[in-house]
Amino acid sequence: MASRSDLHTDSTLTTERASAARQVITPELRRWIIEQAQAGYEAPVVLQSMRDAGWNEDVAADALEVTLQDHLNELAVQQGQPAAVPVPEPVLDESPALVDCGDHKVSVLLAIAQPRIVVFGNLLSPEECDALIADAEPRLARSLTVATKTGGEEINADRTSDGMFFQRGQTPLIQRIEERIARLLNWPIENGEGLQVLHYSPGAEYKPHYDYFDPAEPGTPSIVKRGGQRVGTLVMYLNTPEKGGGTTFPDVHVEVAPQRGNAVFFSYERPHPSTKTLHGGAPVIAGEKWIATKWLREREFK
Repeated sequence: MASRSDLHTDSTLTTERASAARQVITPELRRWIIEQAQAGYEAPVVLQSMRDAGWNEDVAADALEVTLQDHLNELAVQQGQPAAVPVPEPVLDESPALVDCGDHKVSVLLAIAQPRIVVFGNLLSPEECDALIADAEPRLARSLTVATKTGGEEINADRTSDGMFFQRGQTPLIQRIEERIARLLNWPIENGEGLQVLHYSPGAEYKPHYDYFDPAEPGTPSIVKRGGQRVGTLVMYLNTPEKGGGTTFPDVHVEVAPQRGNAVFFSYERPHPSTKTLHGGAPVIAGEKWIATKWLREREFK
């Protein structure tokens, strides 16, 4: 079991089962947590040691989570990775079945911590899905991807779909959906790119890729001037294909089935493969696939 001697003997760490408000997360406590992790103790064991020493469970859990995350971030930076930044995050602390988004209640169907993936049900109504398709269809063109070597756009053989962009708040429908997303993910509307609608015919796909902009590419500095790095993605399914078309995460062997009205969200705190957010749109085998994608930036997107 993890050593608890420091928790009891150091006066700055010792508690007497006082209220959570009186329990202070000190540098000594953070150092003790890191030492336990380095010694190979799993988080549940360390948490139990803290509870046994008199720590309020909520305070102990917060201290453990924050300390270990900060420690991992420090190690990542030491290894040459970019520093982590804040990311969008739905409020799921108490494992809610539904999230209130103001005008709409959204179901939580799946939540994965690492990588951060959340699948939502009923984010869009059938009527909203149909309206987005109808508004987008006349304006479809071959989908482009961001050209990180130049900062412009280009046709990418890995992406065989047609698409278009709505400007932020372009229509009342777009504004309503964007407000819902902002509330769901706790991220400002102005930090989002315009909503993109994509159409995949049979055989069309988007091979696995990352949504962040590669810091090593020469065009990235000009791209991130508009709002910083991308830090989160929300893919909303506007219809249900007959076969195929799932959103795949190869690093963790997860595939999200495309179901009309549902959505998958994932975030990436640094532009690096360690986030395990490699993902793709599997080929459509039968039928067609319509999705709407919302990319979220660090800052206001202009």
